[in-house]
This record gives sequence, C-alpha cells and structure tokens, in this order.
Amino acid sequence: MDIKVLGTGCANCRNTVALIEEVAKARGIAFKLEKVEEMRDIMAYGVMRTPGVVIDGKVVHAGGVPARDKVEQWLVPA
Repeated sequence: MDIKVLGTGCANCRNTVALIEEVAKARGIAFKLEKVEEMRDIMAYGVMRTPGVVIDGKVVHAGGVPARDKVEQWLVPA
C-alpha cells in the first residue's frame, strides 16, 4: 500500500502521519509512507487544505487530522 501525507510539516500533518503509522502497524499492513511537503506537489493532487492523504494514487482526505475510524476504513486490506 502506497500512502502519501500531503502537508508542510505542521502539527496536524505530523499527527496524521503518526495516526496512519499506528493503525497500519496495528493491523499488520505492509505500507510505504511518504511525506509530500512541497506546495506545488501538494497542489498537483488538487488538495487546497492540508493535511491531505493519498492512498495508491487516490486522494482520500483533505483538511484536518482524519478520524481514527476513517483511517481504519482506508487501511482495510484489499
């Protein structure tokens, strides 16, 4: 699973990264996590509010720290 967190490194971005790592590890999901911090790269995804989350190329969230139950739904093994 390829996960990108889009954000400039603010507290919400760091909390989103930590939450995703925690949920993925708890579920035993193999994942690659990348932080995208350049505004032009973030805007290329059409995300105007950070943090944004992209999973396997699809934007699944933008703006604020996502709820834990949302993250758990995203990380259901296919």
